[in-house]
Amino acid sequence: MAAQPVPHPSTDKKRVKVYELRNNDWFDRGTGFCSAAFNISEDGQQQDPRVFVESEDLPDRVLLETRICKEDGFNKQQETLIVWTEPSTGMDMALSFQEAEGCAMIWKFINNVQQRYHSVNAPDDSLSDDLAMDMPNPISLPPASMGNLAEIESQMRGLSGTANGRDALTKYVLTEDYIGKLIPIVIEAEDLESLNDLHRLCNIMKIIILLNDTSIIEHAVSDECVIGVVGALEFDPDFPSHKANHRQWLEGEGRYKEVVRIEDPQILKKIHQTYRLQYLKDVVLARILDDNTFSVLNSLIFFNQVDIVQHLQSNAAFLAELFNIFKSPQPDPKRKKEAVLFIQQCCAIAKNLQPPARQTLYNNFLAHGLLQVINFGLRHSDVAVRVGATDILVSMIDHDPQMIRSMIYRQLHEKQPPLTDSLIDLLLIEVDLGVKSQISDALKVLLDQSPPVQPEAFAKANGEYAIRAASRIPPSADPQQDNFLNGFYESSATKLFQPLIDLQGRTNMDFSVHQASMFTYLIEILCFFIRQHQHRSKFFVLNNDIVLRISQLLSCPEKFLKLVAIRFLRQLIGLQDEFYVKHVSEKKVIGPILDVLIQTMPRDNLLSSACLEFFEFIRKENIKDLVKHVVENYRDKVQSLAYLDLFRTLIIRYDQTEGFTSNIDYFIEVDDEPRKRTNIINPKTGGLMEHLAMDQAEEEYWNTSDDEEDVQAKAGIRASSTNGQSLNTKPLVDYASDEEGDENVEAGALSAEEDRQDGGPRKVEAGPRDVAPPPERLSEKRRREEDEEDDLSKMVQHKRRNSTSASSNASSVSGVLRKKKTISGARDAGGGPKKIAISLSSNLKAGNGQGHGRSDEA
Repeated sequence: MAAQPVPHPSTDKKRVKVYELRNNDWFDRGTGFCSAAFNISEDGQQQDPRVFVESEDLPDRVLLETRICKEDGFNKQQETLIVWTEPSTGMDMALSFQEAEGCAMIWKFINNVQQRYHSVNAPDDSLSDDLAMDMPNPISLPPASMGNLAEIESQMRGLSGTANGRDALTKYVLTEDYIGKLIPIVIEAEDLESLNDLHRLCNIMKIIILLNDTSIIEHAVSDECVIGVVGALEFDPDFPSHKANHRQWLEGEGRYKEVVRIEDPQILKKIHQTYRLQYLKDVVLARILDDNTFSVLNSLIFFNQVDIVQHLQSNAAFLAELFNIFKSPQPDPKRKKEAVLFIQQCCAIAKNLQPPARQTLYNNFLAHGLLQVINFGLRHSDVAVRVGATDILVSMIDHDPQMIRSMIYRQLHEKQPPLTDSLIDLLLIEVDLGVKSQISDALKVLLDQSPPVQPEAFAKANGEYAIRAASRIPPSADPQQDNFLNGFYESSATKLFQPLIDLQGRTNMDFSVHQASMFTYLIEILCFFIRQHQHRSKFFVLNNDIVLRISQLLSCPEKFLKLVAIRFLRQLIGLQDEFYVKHVSEKKVIGPILDVLIQTMPRDNLLSSACLEFFEFIRKENIKDLVKHVVENYRDKVQSLAYLDLFRTLIIRYDQTEGFTSNIDYFIEVDDEPRKRTNIINPKTGGLMEHLAMDQAEEEYWNTSDDEEDVQAKAGIRASSTNGQSLNTKPLVDYASDEEGDENVEAGALSAEEDRQDGGPRKVEAGPRDVAPPPERLSEKRRREEDEEDDLSKMVQHKRRNSTSASSNASSVSGVLRKKKTISGARDAGGGPKKIAISLSSNLKAGNGQGHGRSDEA
């Protein structure tokens, strides 16, 4: 029976439908309003917790009243559904709520009751309607003393198992200042050396902090509580024989260094609080943190950092005093070092800020002279200061490289040494590999040219016309960037790659770790320049003989340096730039790679794989100049590696072209030019076939359309002569060259066929002793070519083919080759030339596209 819905305020969050399962189908018992409460007896005592649903149509009618028992299996499904089984009837019931908040409220009550039923520490009569529906149940913990620590820990652990218990415990700890009451017990237990009590205090502090309440955590790291809290956490029961020293670390006076005095007490408080929160997250609680507590700690740290940075960047007097440290006439090295590290920390904090706030901070720093600070730090003798300056620079480049480029342009305009020179000097002398890597990345970003606008972007907006227009207009480059790059290649690039240039004439390839790492980063930077600065890098590579210098590294004992050199040469040929291909060939740097491969093979390692991939790329991309260079100059070495398919293919490819490196490809026969030669390179032998110059008249004859002959045939312009010749003749087979003619004779040539005259039957005429053999299929001829190749010279002779057609009277036609047996038999029989006519089947005629008879003179 379903109740009719009536209008009801939408603010009521507990409107619900009641369903019961009958015969595997849910039956709607009606719509009403749900509530959950304890049943109060006549004497005012709380009894069983119950769920009520009153009818929406008839408020006096109860649609559902069920008692929450320990055995009930209440479950919440999705956001608005609660299902369970009535223990008395065994019937499945369901409540479908209109609003998710109403479902959550009722479920909170049901879940709390069930949790208490299963808790051994909490009596059933401690439940209340207020706790479940609206507010946490007020609790009371035993007084904070050493004798009650076991009971306090037990109750706290039980309460922290439920959401309501956590809320109640949080309010109790804050209201009663329970942390402040526990701190003196830590000192007392330490004095008594009571390890068990100290372990219980550690567990109690963990439970309190893991409640994930921001107010509790802020109170725990306050000045009055932080030492006692971390003191209790020093005695971890998981490590009973060890004691941490958190208090000693946090109490150290040297931890906080004030480069420039901060007057605002609230900012000072946040700075100390942030440091303690980071220590708590990263050290004290690192092993036991859950996701919720980790998120709470990160949020507190983030908001504190935002407040700190906003205060510093808005305080002009503070920034002026900070950067004046580097302009002071009486330098204080220690204070300058601390100032660099302070700015490094500010930039590290700025990484977590939103981009606009970060941009404002960097602009304020640059306006007060940050580049001078970076130059000072990069040239400092202390590695910590160099690392700090590099971090500052990398942070700003990651945010906006164009901002740093603009400052470099200003330095160049003011005739000051650019920042890139400082980076180059540091890269060449730095021993810390981390700093080298950061400087290398910074140089590549600063010298990176902005990519030109892609034509596809124009196409999407303006169609194909815009693509054609954009392709005719060269991309405009930034003139400041061009000037910067020109100046860099004129002076700075030579200084940067001087270690590579100095390899000229060096025979000893043993390098220190510092030198080897330097070569690695220099070649990596050079590969980047070759990709980005095409024309400038070509001139630099050619002028300084860089390719030959890097190839010298192939003879050093360190394998990773050999790999670096191979990677560079692979980068050059990978561009498939004619300049670099010719340059690599002229410098003959591929020979050392072959030497490395021969020394390494047959072992399979990274070095041999890099060498093989180098030559595989040449083969795959068919770089003909390099194939010719490798085989002509290093044929013996390549031949020693011919057991690999790769090098065997290179030799074959070179032998096929006989050193010609022009693009010689197969011609493709098309309908418009059906009589062109199909191949220039013989696919069987791999050799070049002879190219025959054809007479113009002969070309006209063979290219004459068949339509003219068809018209003549239809008009009856055909007559049989006494010698058996037809006036209108046409060849049966196209002869592309002499070689093909030879093959045709070897397989058996066909003579002309004689048309029927006046509808009469065709006749076959032959010599008295021999009859012309039937026509042989082209596929059979080709299969027999290999076997009969040796007999060609004995079986062929050339004859001149005379044509009697009107269209070919003025030109001579290629001779037709005949089988020797047929010709000699005809001569023996008649003592002179005889006429031979062969009747062709309809299939052959259709295959050759000829419907008219032809006769040839032998």
